[in-house]
Amino acid sequence: MGKDGSPKHYNQFDSKRNRLTWIFGVSGLCILSYIMGSWKNAPYTSNNQSDTYSKVGCDVASTSQSSSSETLSSPSTLDFSSHHHIEINNPSAMQDFPPCDMKFSEYTPCQDQVRGRRFDRNMLKYRERHCPTKDELIYCLIPAPPKYKTPFKWPQSRDYAWYDNIPHKELSIEKAIQNWIQVEGDKFRFPGGGTMFPRGADAYIDDINELIPLKSGNIRTAIDTGCGVASWGAYLLKRDIIAMSFAPRDTHEAQVQFALERGVPAMIGIMGSQRIPYPARAFDMAHCSRCLIPWGKLDGMYLIEVDRVLKPGGYWILSGPPIRWKTYWRGWERTEEDLKQEQDEIEEVAKSICWKKVIEKGDLAIWQKPLNHKECIQSRRVIKTPHICQSDNHDMAWYTDMEKCITPLPEVSSSDQVAGGALEKWPSRAFATPPRISSGSIPTITPEIFQKDNDLWRDRVAHYKHVLPLQQGKYRNVMDMNAHLGGFAAALLKYPVWVMNVVSPNSDHDTLGAIYERGFIGTYHDWCEAFSTYPRTYDLIHAGGVFNIYQDRCNITLILLEMDRILRPEGSAIFREPVELLLKIKSITEAMKWNSKIIDHESGPFNPEKILVADKTYWTGQATPDKN
Repeated sequence: MGKDGSPKHYNQFDSKRNRLTWIFGVSGLCILSYIMGSWKNAPYTSNNQSDTYSKVGCDVASTSQSSSSETLSSPSTLDFSSHHHIEINNPSAMQDFPPCDMKFSEYTPCQDQVRGRRFDRNMLKYRERHCPTKDELIYCLIPAPPKYKTPFKWPQSRDYAWYDNIPHKELSIEKAIQNWIQVEGDKFRFPGGGTMFPRGADAYIDDINELIPLKSGNIRTAIDTGCGVASWGAYLLKRDIIAMSFAPRDTHEAQVQFALERGVPAMIGIMGSQRIPYPARAFDMAHCSRCLIPWGKLDGMYLIEVDRVLKPGGYWILSGPPIRWKTYWRGWERTEEDLKQEQDEIEEVAKSICWKKVIEKGDLAIWQKPLNHKECIQSRRVIKTPHICQSDNHDMAWYTDMEKCITPLPEVSSSDQVAGGALEKWPSRAFATPPRISSGSIPTITPEIFQKDNDLWRDRVAHYKHVLPLQQGKYRNVMDMNAHLGGFAAALLKYPVWVMNVVSPNSDHDTLGAIYERGFIGTYHDWCEAFSTYPRTYDLIHAGGVFNIYQDRCNITLILLEMDRILRPEGSAIFREPVELLLKIKSITEAMKWNSKIIDHESGPFNPEKILVADKTYWTGQATPDKN
């Protein structure tokens, strides 16, 4: 109280000044603490860097010298090794994997010729997939031949391959007259010849183009049964047609391996007792050039299988026996009666499955599948066999037996309507919404989701360009182990690559048919088993979410060893998983002699999914000593 008894009054200005001083003082201390904390936790950048930082790998510049992938301009390498651990289905210890014996250099686990001899020869079942039992699995690295070289870049690889990479002269001798392959010094040369196209595949394809329109953009995907070294597929590529070529691992040693070494799509496969691993309505065109498949036998089952995978309005092209048998019967060392009977059987089967013969001219005969089944269904009143299949598993083609019935096409309202929906012409087809999606045939996948997926993959590939030399020709054969809608393949269209799109047969949403509708190729495959290819046949493998899917189903070490088998020396792999799973993958790849680094997600560091970029190092097996 004042002397006069009244209350004491404080100066309001002084009060506000004191409060502001207190606020600024506390703020200043917070800022100073933050700066000091940041300085304390920042890597020391002098030349006398501490051992602690060296051990955790913060010096990116020094570690990049040991990894070819890290010499690229790229996002910073991330290190999580001190903070994250996970235990998953992986019984093998993380010691370095030893090299396998050189006898495994061309090992194809599920098409092993020795194992195949145990199985029935009827319908060539012994040449179908027969994977190793648990006791037959090998935990070693498949060696490259001693003088292995980096393959020629595309398009030179179409015509040349190094002899040391596939040291087999058998085809150059056996098929010398037919010009499949020739040995020229340390190289193979592929003249483009074939059994039924001695003038070369280019001229042969020109002959086909005179009969059906190959350049209109309506024909984009093709399948070549019994492909040889895939010269037909190789020369279709410059016409913007991509062919899935397949052939068995048989007496024609390494024919599929030669195809892939050339940079041409191919798989080991056979027309046996099981469906070929592609969805219904996949291909615009199918081809057989003296492929020796008994089309008219077994109630036409093999031609019925071709019908299953052909799109409405698709073409089937046949050259070789029995076509033009009146001219060639002596050279084929068969009787006229036998050849005439074979052609009659083929004609009868084609008619019974509602195909129309377009033309037979020279060495070529061409049939066309109808646009829909309105008339075909009506014809079953007269033509009783084969009947229309009643099952609804038309796309199922993983260890699924072939059927002797016609795969029904989606219903239409008029006879000129394309069953399942008309496709855009190539290249618009690549980004147009596939009919399977626009019609709602794939649950939960809408046109809006499809377009967002395209945008997503455009951003992802733009991100990958910082760590992978996509434009430099290092990569040609690319595999997407979990292709989903084919967005990765679409985003790579402007680069000189092709993509094998793999879809799991156990997936909740079968998207492989939509991938084919986009004009890309692919196959069904379960990654708990080995892929149907030779070692060293892919340059770049993309594994997005693969291990998150399979870690509870099978041993991820075996999946990674399979990736090592099919990836060529100095090839690359991309993994996308949560960071803890990536660390486990990284430790296994290091045990496989790969160089790898973890980088941030394309959306930034706050996304829990990270990216592992890995390069397989160059090493080869040792030459086997000459016992003589």
